Amino acid sequence: MNKRGTILWGFVATAILTTLMSGSQGLGLTRMNIPFILGSMFTPDRDRAKAVGFGVHFVNGWLFAAVYAATFESWRRATWWLGACIGLVQAAFFLLASASVLPALHPRMASEQRGPTPTRQLEPPGFLALNYGYRTPLSVVLAHIAYGAVLGAFYRPKSETDRLRACSSPMPRFISGWRNPVSLRLRAPVQSSALRAIRPKT
Repeated sequence: MNKRGTILWGFVATAILTTLMSGSQGLGLTRMNIPFILGSMFTPDRDRAKAVGFGVHFVNGWLFAAVYAATFESWRRATWWLGACIGLVQAAFFLLASASVLPALHPRMASEQRGPTPTRQLEPPGFLALNYGYRTPLSVVLAHIAYGAVLGAFYRPKSETDRLRACSSPMPRFISGWRNPVSLRLRAPVQSSALRAIRPKT
């Protein structure tokens, strides 16, 4: 696995995803705030929850980037459309499965069956996260497609990197001191009988 590529482009892709989701929230397309939802799992303080949530969100972004990278390595290729397809699958999994079970994992989120309590006051996302706005699924899908497309476009599998290194060869540069292969062979310690025959005797 290309660890440097995973760390770098995982960070960039997560930043783009976070920007798109925050922009969607600011424009009124959705009320979903992923960093706040994550941070409120660790602290009841709303301001501190946003800061903690950002850290947890980027750690999750790196973890998912490692999954993407492992997938690219198994396929021995990485393209933007492959990454976008994986992002679409990830978004569909979140909207169809994870959003429904999130209240069972979140200590401060109410459930659709019981409703809010003194300690559980966050609204659950519901099926397709529609409780946060009917355009929330579109925002989530587009953000995750962008996340996967960035990783697929810029991540280079280790097998591809090794192949490029093996195929690359230095170009002859006479000005910089590159020596002619014939002269190098004449100066080699092991010489053929033909070369010794044509060399002038000293």
